[in-house]
Amino acid sequence: MEKAYLSLGSNRGDRKALLGQATDLIRQRVGSVVCCSPLYETAPWGQFAEGEDLPFLNMAIVVETDLEPHELLVTTQSIEKDLGRSRPKPTQQYHSRPIDIDIVLYGMAVTAMPELILPHPRMHLRRFVLQPLCDIAPDVQHPLLKKTIQQLLEECPDNSTLSCCS
Repeated sequence: MEKAYLSLGSNRGDRKALLGQATDLIRQRVGSVVCCSPLYETAPWGQFAEGEDLPFLNMAIVVETDLEPHELLVTTQSIEKDLGRSRPKPTQQYHSRPIDIDIVLYGMAVTAMPELILPHPRMHLRRFVLQPLCDIAPDVQHPLLKKTIQQLLEECPDNSTLSCCS
């Protein structure tokens, strides 16, 4: 069993319910959910298409799984699809989504495949990922940057505001 650290977000539909449904499906299909962070409401990060820049609810979870990283990716993408996420053709802009599940860390794994890079290559730049993760795993170390999640949060260049919602 390996610990995987996931970042979940939703900015379309009943965001809180969708995050709960995603967590339940992760528990059923991925493994034991060890810990869940509080929910945070955040402004969208990045360039969104007009009218799709709705606020997100974000959270982080720790799950113990026997799935390998690529299997975990396929499973989380299946959960996203089951909860209504479609993946438009790649563009410069982000789109609203009922659910987004990112694998942030998978133990100390370092992987670079076209469809999966571990650790997540932009996690250290995103407060909406780091704050919930820090709530549940402050002492976990980034395998490449050799800093804890707490240190990465303290050094994060993203100064966006997060509002705790739970």
